[in-house]
Amino acid sequence: MPLDAPPAQVAAVVVEAPRLPPLAGQEAFSTARYDAQALGATARLDAVLRTTPGVSLFRRTGSDAANPTIQGLSLRGVAPSGAGRALVTLDGAPQNDPFGGWVIWTALPGEGLSGATIVRGAGAGPYGAGALTGVVALSERASGGGLSSLSAQIGARDSWRAAGTFGTERLLLTASGLRTDGYYPVRDGQRGPADTPTTLEDGSLAARLQGQMDRVRWAVRAGVYQERRDAGLAGARSNASGGSLAVTVAGDAWRLQAWARRSDLENTSVSVAAGRVATTPANDQVSTPATGYGFNAAWQGTAGDWSWEMGGDARAAEGRVNERFRYQAGAFTRTREAGGRTLVGGLYAEAALAREDLSFTAGARLDGWRSYGGLRRERDAATGSLTLDAPIADASGLTPTARAGVRQRMTGDIWWRAAAYAGFRPPTLNELHRPFRVGNDVTEANSALKPETLYGLEAGLAGEGAVRWTLSAFYNQLRDPITNVTVGVGPGAFPLAGFIPAGGVLRQRRNVGEINAHGIEGDVETELSRAWSLRAAFSWTHARVDGAAAAPQLTGKRPAQAPALTLTAGTRWRPLEPLSLTADLRYEGMRFEDDLNLRRLKAGAGLDLRAGWRLSTSSELFIAADNALDRSLAVGQTADGVTSYAAPRTVWVGFSLRR
Repeated sequence: MPLDAPPAQVAAVVVEAPRLPPLAGQEAFSTARYDAQALGATARLDAVLRTTPGVSLFRRTGSDAANPTIQGLSLRGVAPSGAGRALVTLDGAPQNDPFGGWVIWTALPGEGLSGATIVRGAGAGPYGAGALTGVVALSERASGGGLSSLSAQIGARDSWRAAGTFGTERLLLTASGLRTDGYYPVRDGQRGPADTPTTLEDGSLAARLQGQMDRVRWAVRAGVYQERRDAGLAGARSNASGGSLAVTVAGDAWRLQAWARRSDLENTSVSVAAGRVATTPANDQVSTPATGYGFNAAWQGTAGDWSWEMGGDARAAEGRVNERFRYQAGAFTRTREAGGRTLVGGLYAEAALAREDLSFTAGARLDGWRSYGGLRRERDAATGSLTLDAPIADASGLTPTARAGVRQRMTGDIWWRAAAYAGFRPPTLNELHRPFRVGNDVTEANSALKPETLYGLEAGLAGEGAVRWTLSAFYNQLRDPITNVTVGVGPGAFPLAGFIPAGGVLRQRRNVGEINAHGIEGDVETELSRAWSLRAAFSWTHARVDGAAAAPQLTGKRPAQAPALTLTAGTRWRPLEPLSLTADLRYEGMRFEDDLNLRRLKAGAGLDLRAGWRLSTSSELFIAADNALDRSLAVGQTADGVTSYAAPRTVWVGFSLRR
């Protein structure tokens, strides 16, 4: 899984999805790339991306066990968020959920992808809203050649997974399915009858139909997904489902795309009794229907050493949550309907200069955003009488952003680069309107949230010889970050939230001044021989909150869920022609569970091992061990000190095919 290396070439290309090449000068930004082999090496795409230091979901939990609402992706550890502060696209179409901004990784099996490019730093230019800490640009496989990829494996705890792609000249099909009995997040000593395994059943199916008329290429892609989870507490479970459609038309120097996404989420939450002897229903999120739709357009041109791109995009979302809450005397006594609409759209222009020893790029955007049609109504479940009808004001604004970067050869194989950028992310419908509960902790929504903006500078060096390496320093300032701020501690009754039991905490989403972060990141890779390669990477970030008047108690604190140090290392060795051995190590420093920095999650490491025996040039049998040393990695801690952990050692045996 090389970092900062050229994207891999796909063998036996027949027809690719219509896409335009990126402008020259992209090397001026901090970039990591993965090829098809790397993306298909593990069962979950987010696990592959997290081998880049600083890339993470909101918590340490992977998408195989995390609730859908905390599967948003963030980069550089500036301030992880359940909604995610990075934009994820598939051949240009956004993959973030229209209601919450998170990503359902079930819908993106690695077997269906040919590459992924991570661009760290705010993604102005062609990316726009949501690309606050960066962009993950995914590319789907080319069609043709029949069965082009297949994975089938069985593992510990009655787990199995199968995924594959099949294509003709006009059609590409991708399917995946997974089932596992899961594991207990709370370990012996603290576990009680209230604790259950984190089971998962999921599946996805996607089809891309494509063709060409004269010099115009076109494609229509449709996909569906569904996943069912038990959250690790008796009675706490979720069911996420949805579908997407994208229509793309492209010529030699232009591209048009329209897309739509539909999603729904059912989610039940419980409160935990003292001693973890039982759970009581706390919230039943019956449905969360949401629809997102939009378009993007781009036009490219060249003039000598210069190239340019102009375009625009727009995204709209509407959705609402329907739920039951306030469980008393064996029944829910209140119902809630909350939601609204959002709209964001912008225009951009970017130019790039490409010469043998120098590349330069600069671009600017202007986006307008709007949140409107908000509502929050609560009723008595027995009588239907209205108990709350909160007025929610519309909001709108204009946000200019820009980015620029330069890369130049210093001498021989040594290059230097520098970049500056600005980006923004408007609040999601989930952040504006939906409160949520995890165990005894409650987080309230806030319809008065405004967009986050990020400004950054970075500079670095890179070497391209037999040992390929990069080293960069960066400074980011995140203004008006949306943060879960502690506003009360149970036991007690609070406005809107109601009763918070002992051991519980009440938080509210708020814009809290700014977060200032500076850091260093780097990677190195080399081939010691044709049979042995090594790689290592690190990211160190010093991030602190300035809560200002909105949250002075947070000033000087580290953002919740933001580790200071992340290290990764890996090796691949082929001692015999058919035998390949790989090892991947990830270390993460201490992070805080909460905004007040009271709950510490200890540093931890995990080692993944894999051995494959090649049956042919494109197929192999393999055995893999995730968390091979069975280390305990803390992923959460309640106010009363109960710690939950990531998955224990998991061994897989399977067959894979890659063409």
